Amino acid sequence: MTVPASLVQSAADALRQRGWHIATAESCTGGMIAAHLTDLAGSSDWFERGFVTYSNAAKTELLGVPAEVIATHGAVSEPTALAMVAGALERSLAQIAVAVTGVAGPGGGSADKPVGTVWFGFAVRGQAPFAVRQQFDGDRASVRAATVAYALGRVVDLTEPPGVLV
Repeated sequence: MTVPASLVQSAADALRQRGWHIATAESCTGGMIAAHLTDLAGSSDWFERGFVTYSNAAKTELLGVPAEVIATHGAVSEPTALAMVAGALERSLAQIAVAVTGVAGPGGGSADKPVGTVWFGFAVRGQAPFAVRQQFDGDRASVRAATVAYALGRVVDLTEPPGVLV
């Protein structure tokens, strides 16, 4: 799976239309969301910053994810995704943030968190953050591409002006 260029453009257009900037906090994608957004010319109009926090220490140091949250729930969990996205928003000037943490494979999965498990955190300034779990099939490249596509699709949804039906 590849990330459709039209989806990246839609996210950029939606952010630009709202006058919003985005911050990303990425683990399993290693900066791919940020890379896709900044592949477009003029990305400084909507992209504020990205955090690549692959290690647990980076999640704690750069995003303020409590070490106890990771120790109790694991790096791939709802509490960690929520703490990551909250940290990205708090540590940026962005109006919206997305965080991803997952098991891209081919190893590293478990019975309760098999390969392809990804937790997403989403936050819009002034609103409560929320998390979503998705399960993607395929190899490492497919899981990562599906993660980027899902994240950008939700960004488009979240940037819709109030009262607009999607």
